[in-house]
Amino acid sequence: MVLNYIWIGFLIIAFVVALLRLIFAGDTEIFNNIMTAIFGSAKTGFEISLGLTGVLSLWLGLMRIGEKAGLIQRFARFAAPVFNKLFPGVPPGHPASGTIFMNFSANLLGLDNAATPIGLKAIQQLQELNPKKDTASDAMIMFLNINAAGLTLIPITVMMYRAQLGAANPSDVFLPILLSTSASILTAIITVCIIQKINLLQKELLLFFGGMALFIGGLSFLFKNLSAEQVSTYSTLIANMLLFTIICGFIIAGMRKKINVYETFIDGAKQGIGTAIRIIPYLVAILVAIGVFSASGAMGFLIDGIRWAVASVGLDTSFVEALPTIIMKPLSGSGSRGMMIHAMETYGADSFIGRLSCVAQGTTDTILYIVAVYYGSIAVKNTRHTIPSALIAELAGAITAITMSYIFFR
Repeated sequence: MVLNYIWIGFLIIAFVVALLRLIFAGDTEIFNNIMTAIFGSAKTGFEISLGLTGVLSLWLGLMRIGEKAGLIQRFARFAAPVFNKLFPGVPPGHPASGTIFMNFSANLLGLDNAATPIGLKAIQQLQELNPKKDTASDAMIMFLNINAAGLTLIPITVMMYRAQLGAANPSDVFLPILLSTSASILTAIITVCIIQKINLLQKELLLFFGGMALFIGGLSFLFKNLSAEQVSTYSTLIANMLLFTIICGFIIAGMRKKINVYETFIDGAKQGIGTAIRIIPYLVAILVAIGVFSASGAMGFLIDGIRWAVASVGLDTSFVEALPTIIMKPLSGSGSRGMMIHAMETYGADSFIGRLSCVAQGTTDTILYIVAVYYGSIAVKNTRHTIPSALIAELAGAITAITMSYIFFR
């Protein structure tokens, strides 16, 4: 229902803004730009789905090996103390807990190619437990909100773009991003727990949050004493080594269990094609709406309005030029990435705007993309409070990103 309103709202706003630009500014090219955006976005949606097919087949095949070898169940038992509290609707020891744990681990390390296929497997397992197949369950909402909060310990991609665009110290955004994304994920969990009436004062959750704070603090101290080259080298090495270890570990575990590893892999990989096909309509629909919204110039009107509102109350408007990245982030990952690069090219990689755009880009994930892909793969239409609670976390992350950028870079 929420997606329906968002989709229609984007299209209506885009049409009204385009019509106003035609009438008052004489912009005769505006509707040509919108039509180009519509067809381009539809093509992009298909290409993204097509690109996911190979990665989905690879990881769903490996996941099937892991299930038969018993590794997923071991992950589930390891995560049980915390996950039983955050996901009370998932039976203890259920394979979904292990898959969710692997998805979160891949996200933490910035392994997008592994995180999305594993996440799609997790949402399918949660759907098996869902009594109302067209409505998101509490467990699904918690899972997607944590994903949308986008906790990534080491923002390798952001630092890579900063290095390419000439930043003196590409890793200087590491600590602000870590603090901002931590605020986002904490807000996501607390918000969903409040809505779902989950007691946040349970011992397991308090220990989890405390351990997370200590880990983030230790990681911050470690990386603050490393050079930019060392941060990039060590983070990439650790992530890739861990990923390859997981792949080899699954295969070796399957061999020890004396299962037919090849046939098991093929059996799981076949699901990748079907999953990729199922998400195409959902992805095309949301990308077209976002493309039309951007092409109409509605984003520019929104930014100008915010700048006027901030200036009218006497506050510093320096951060406003980074708002396109912040506002685009929940809508489109590639769009926000483009805005970040544009900000660095326009103002400089080491400017306040350039750094703030990078911090905002690394703070959260793209909620509408995640909802379209994950819920689309299992045909869930009623998303309940998924998007509102995720947007609260996005807002907390954005506010923290702006605050941290003022503290570190002004």
